[in-house]
Amino acid sequence: MSFKTELFINGKYVPSSSGETLSIQSPNDDSLVTDKIQVAGEADVDNAVKAAKAAFPAWKATAGHKRAAIMNKFADLLEKNTDKLAQLESAAMGQPVSVSKRMIAGPIALWRYYAGYAGKVAGESYPPDEDGTYKIVQYEPLGVCAGICAWNGSHVLAAWKMAPAMAAGNTFILKSSEKSPISLAQYGELVNEAGFPPGVINVLTGAGTTGSLLASHMDIAKIAFTGSAAAGRAVQIAAAKSNLKRVTLELGGKSPGIIFEDADIPNAVFHSSDSFLRNSGQICFAASRVLVQESIAPEFIKQVKLAFEHAADAMGDPSLAETKFGPLADKKQFDRVMGFLEDAKKEGIEIGAGGGRKGDKGTYVQPTVLINPGLDSKVYTQEIFGPVISVRTFKDEEEAIKLANDTTYGLGSTVYTSDIARALRVAGQIEAGTVGINSAFNTSPQTPFGGWKSSGYGRESGIEGIKNYTQPKTIHINMTLPAKK
Repeated sequence: MSFKTELFINGKYVPSSSGETLSIQSPNDDSLVTDKIQVAGEADVDNAVKAAKAAFPAWKATAGHKRAAIMNKFADLLEKNTDKLAQLESAAMGQPVSVSKRMIAGPIALWRYYAGYAGKVAGESYPPDEDGTYKIVQYEPLGVCAGICAWNGSHVLAAWKMAPAMAAGNTFILKSSEKSPISLAQYGELVNEAGFPPGVINVLTGAGTTGSLLASHMDIAKIAFTGSAAAGRAVQIAAAKSNLKRVTLELGGKSPGIIFEDADIPNAVFHSSDSFLRNSGQICFAASRVLVQESIAPEFIKQVKLAFEHAADAMGDPSLAETKFGPLADKKQFDRVMGFLEDAKKEGIEIGAGGGRKGDKGTYVQPTVLINPGLDSKVYTQEIFGPVISVRTFKDEEEAIKLANDTTYGLGSTVYTSDIARALRVAGQIEAGTVGINSAFNTSPQTPFGGWKSSGYGRESGIEGIKNYTQPKTIHINMTLPAKK
């Protein structure tokens, strides 16, 4: 299958100014996928910013219904090209094609959702009252915006960043992850076919150095970042040291799943296994700290261990339609997860299922269940980002909430109970940006997504998502001047 490997700047595919390239190895069998991915350097970033800056006035002035038509056409093209885009994502980072297709379907809906907002970002007005001043508040686009994607859900993260920016009238520079750049590199052809004017959307590839150039650029008004907490802090610092550009950060989590004794156990097991493992555990809001009430813990642990063992049997070549679970994204991620498992063994933590490598090729890790790790152990406190859950028990609701909130993160959470009053009561006390009740949390175009505490700030998706790409302007009109005769 042929595919684009160049940078997309000002409506054209161009090589990197430095000639630097990235190589992508298959997580399935270690084979070379490509060694021709172009890396954006300083000159390339500057060119993309110049193109976006030049395109901004006309795109801002484009009628809302025309922007909406282009955005809907882009969504149609994503739908038309789903198979190819899914295969390329799978080849780069090992995501099963069946999962990749679902992770493109969501963005298609999101582009259409935000197309509905184009031209509908309303302002406000307030009467003069006693002060004699008529007041207007209007919401305007920020200008040139940028987004940096993580590798675990390229199309979802790209849509969260670009679609609301487009609807609000901004122009954009998207940087894909160096682990999964191939699929997003194809966007240039779709951008042109959809009818976006040159410079409105630009797509770059590169590692942290390219991201740093975007975060520190003086002509970028806002940057949205998804990735690790350490990299997010670096983005925030660079933004502050440059032009104080706006920043949205989504930095991962160590999310709790609370399972009460009146929960539907098969349902809780399914979402703690199949749902958790659907991207090999590489989901930022996945509930990796499973807290189970003591009275049902033995039965739950028995069932979840069996589910993880069955999941291991369902792991395989991610390019095959029947594959449910695939490898980790690359060798670096594989080594990281295996390092956590080695630490768990050294600490004497009970391994209920898995705990090692699967196969002799690729980056496959056995789905692993850790039983009652210490509250201060690395596997319990740090984000593993792999197919590993930790199971601990609790006595009552008060202890469950305490354990759930005992983390520096605050992105996702889940609650399993047949008592809806308790579900809502507990949800109200969990320190996290999202809560799923009786299900693993699923994102929606209509609702905001983001975290508390070290999981970042700002929101993507929903009406909050488009607010992050506008700025208010207040206009006061003195209504007390007498008319000239």
